Amino acid sequence: MDLSAQMMQATVQLEQPLGDGTRTVGTGFLITETTPDGKPHTILVTANHVFDKMPKSNARIGYRFANADGSWSYSPQSLKIRDAQGHPLWTHHPSRDVAAIAITAPAAFTKAAIPEDYLAADDTFSKYQVGAGDQMMTLGFPRGLAANSAGFPILRAGRVASYPIAPAKIFPTFLLDFSVFPGNSGGPVFMSGPARHTAAGDNGQSSQDVEFIAGLLTQQVELNSERLDIGIVTNARFIRETIALIKDPAAPVTEVASQEPISGAKAASAEEAARPE
Repeated sequence: MDLSAQMMQATVQLEQPLGDGTRTVGTGFLITETTPDGKPHTILVTANHVFDKMPKSNARIGYRFANADGSWSYSPQSLKIRDAQGHPLWTHHPSRDVAAIAITAPAAFTKAAIPEDYLAADDTFSKYQVGAGDQMMTLGFPRGLAANSAGFPILRAGRVASYPIAPAKIFPTFLLDFSVFPGNSGGPVFMSGPARHTAAGDNGQSSQDVEFIAGLLTQQVELNSERLDIGIVTNARFIRETIALIKDPAAPVTEVASQEPISGAKAASAEEAARPE
């Protein structure tokens, strides 16, 4: 699977009009997991604060459909995120900024959803010696902007800007060197290409093409009200745990050693793109 192309298909814009000519915008992506009875289950993943900042019962999810002539149509559909009493219908991680909700998606998007196995496991970073300086990619809708009229996300790239980045229970987040804007929150951060690793029995360094989702973008870094063009990525381990909580609210979750992603800096929320519709 070409993960970059597949992630393009599986990433969607999330928005909610606020009634004053503006809207709140974020990014989400689709994961498929198998239920105990063997049936596929489509899960929408985003940052918890994206949904939390949407006060109304229904959001809009930006589906796209291919036409026979090769063109695409952008066709957002309603997604219920709160019940009649205003209570959230999504599941969120108790300590990290991750949300997930089971959805019924159009057939094309059910097919495009990324298998849960592509979420980085506890040993993925160490297995491929992923660390500072390695390039990762991310998809999103900065300021609510799409790559084209079809509503596809914008692909950006940046290098891992912190060390170390594992294990997740000690370092639940890591830094990525790229410009973050409102609307990027909830977007997937993934690796698709060569990564350093040492093969068994190999005394030297070799490379191997790897494809996995490292986590999701949750915040941008600010210091003294100045944007530093650094994104904060929450490790994929917490996506896995949030999906598990959908099936079992009593499922175990990681107790992290640190809650602060960067000392002495203000982490500015990247979710709310208030702009004319």
